[in-house]
Amino acid sequence: MNVGLIGVGLMGHGIARNVLSRGGHALTFLDHPGNQPTEEIVSLGGTAAATVAEIAAACDVILLCVTGAPQVEAVVDGLLPALRQGTVVVDCSTSLPGTTLRMSARMTEAGGTYLDAPMTRTAAHAHAGTLNLLVGGEAETLERVRPVLDSFTETITHVGPLGHGHRLKLLHNYVSVGFMTLLAEAAAQSADAGVDPSVLVEVLANGGGASAALDRLAPFILDGDRSGLPFAVANAAKDIDYYREMAEAAGAQQTVADGVSAAIRPVCEGENGRAYVPEMVRLFRKNSGG
Repeated sequence: MNVGLIGVGLMGHGIARNVLSRGGHALTFLDHPGNQPTEEIVSLGGTAAATVAEIAAACDVILLCVTGAPQVEAVVDGLLPALRQGTVVVDCSTSLPGTTLRMSARMTEAGGTYLDAPMTRTAAHAHAGTLNLLVGGEAETLERVRPVLDSFTETITHVGPLGHGHRLKLLHNYVSVGFMTLLAEAAAQSADAGVDPSVLVEVLANGGGASAALDRLAPFILDGDRSGLPFAVANAAKDIDYYREMAEAAGAQQTVADGVSAAIRPVCEGENGRAYVPEMVRLFRKNSGG
């Protein structure tokens, strides 16, 4: 298949590598200042395009891997005038279910089809080709593009109708980021009190704190190593606020989500927004300056 990719960031770079090397598909990607270095992608046969419209005109399947709902809407605006009939757009971004439904309606009018397929796991899994996808939309459409999605995933779960992919991704990130925020706050208080960090991690790991959140934050708590989770604090705050928007629209309780947002927002201003989530342990400390 002729595959287009918009968003060669930390996750998109690994996706591009595997679409080419594991999947054997032709790949055209958007040349953008926010991309990771693309020399490897070009060396594997990837082709840079100057505009979104060029990708729309050349590709059968277009993967979106951008920051959030505003970026998705802007990309769709650029795709629609040049979209080929029958093109499938697969939105792997973390976006809002309402945005997904609106973009799908516009895509259908232009002769295309839309799936929401947000990812779980990390950039390391993207490079290894072992991401998990939560796919919302028609099962038949998923089967059409499965050969492309298989090239960079370990598990593909068809979670229901269109919009349910992003709904479940926001639920997932709320739980994941919520757990890590709670743990970071506890670890910061522990450090301020002079508790040996190795003792804290051991106590939590042998009790009720044993979790994926602890596994991901422990390297930073113990050694200041943030590399295991290259996910920006600003993006975590964005995802929590997307969850709150989704919950509000559904009339659901969001008391805890409001608290998580209130904890993260003050420490993600300016350069701190680029810090990785494990660094919240530092940012939450009394004398962090964050």
